[in-house]
Amino acid sequence: MSSRKVFYSVIFFLVTAGWAANHFAAVLVALKERAHLEPLLVNGAYGIYAAGLFPCLLAGGILADRFGGRPIVIAGTIVSALGNLGLAFSHSAAALLSGRFVVGLGVGLVVSAGTAWAARLRGAQGATLAGIFLTSGFALGPIFSGIFAYAQSRIWELYAVKFALSLLAIVVSLVIGDTPHHAVTQGPDGPAPAPAAAPAQRSSTKALATALPVAVWVFASITTAVVGLAARVAHYFPTGVFMPGIAAVLGFGTALVLQALGRRFDWGPRAGVIGALCSATVLAIAGFAGTNPTLAAFVAATIALGAAYGLCLRDGLLDVDTYAPLHARGRVLGIYYVGTYIGFALPPLLQWLEPLAGPTVPLLVLAALALTSAVVRFTQIKTGYLSRA
Repeated sequence: MSSRKVFYSVIFFLVTAGWAANHFAAVLVALKERAHLEPLLVNGAYGIYAAGLFPCLLAGGILADRFGGRPIVIAGTIVSALGNLGLAFSHSAAALLSGRFVVGLGVGLVVSAGTAWAARLRGAQGATLAGIFLTSGFALGPIFSGIFAYAQSRIWELYAVKFALSLLAIVVSLVIGDTPHHAVTQGPDGPAPAPAAAPAQRSSTKALATALPVAVWVFASITTAVVGLAARVAHYFPTGVFMPGIAAVLGFGTALVLQALGRRFDWGPRAGVIGALCSATVLAIAGFAGTNPTLAAFVAATIALGAAYGLCLRDGLLDVDTYAPLHARGRVLGIYYVGTYIGFALPPLLQWLEPLAGPTVPLLVLAALALTSAVVRFTQIKTGYLSRA
């Protein structure tokens, strides 16, 4: 079995998982405008996805260590597809919340098991490429959903596209199969890079101690742009359904470029410090800008938050690949991704806090926490605790 074809099938699964996770950013705007649902409800539906995601990120990693990534990824894709299928038929409060929860369950299995599968096939290169293509899915979801919504498509059609992609990914994997479940296999140009040699003894504790300080700013950054800031500038246009897609192009596009450059030039762990600083700076500026930022401020902030997302995601994945014991790589990846997805709770949290604390204070608190993460990582590098040389 060609490991190249198998790896491409893994990438397809990750793209569809990212699409499933994030296409709702545009759908929720359509629900606000057409179904007149309360903002707190639709933002809550965006965030409750994380409640389903967290346990399955952990379970997916653990099960991938035991059984291999492929069966877990296929199961997760089926669950995610069923969640989206249910959402296509009803947008009552119960259906909205339960459907997004089920989508989270499925995506959690795919993300952690899929990344572990990619790392098994191609080592550190596989882990970073998994992050890049997962990001591609996150970008494509709101872009295409925004186009469909702007064309006045029926909302169920947005879910039908995702359902079809999920089925196609499963069929492709069933046709291609998998390589044996053992160490890193051949890449397309010869032996794939082995997992990064640890400069110190491999340890799950050390892997998480280095990766988690940047993990929390992955989705905290990008959801602030795609959901929070996009909503604050929607009044400049006749409809806001395009804004999540525009934010996705700017934010995820920046992330993809930086992830590709980081892979090309082998950027070191200081890139994670820069990512956390980008997040801290923009969160502080967004806090002072209040509820009516200018379009120019929105564009600049979204690009910077995309940079934070891309740099932090890549560096965290490399920390895990460097320090995690090979037999526990899946479960460590699962815990790492739980840390990243904490950011999905930000939209409903900020929506809830705004009447109590205003639009400024919560973002300034987040900025201070991001700055703290940058300091922690910088200290780890300076003391030699974190080194990927």
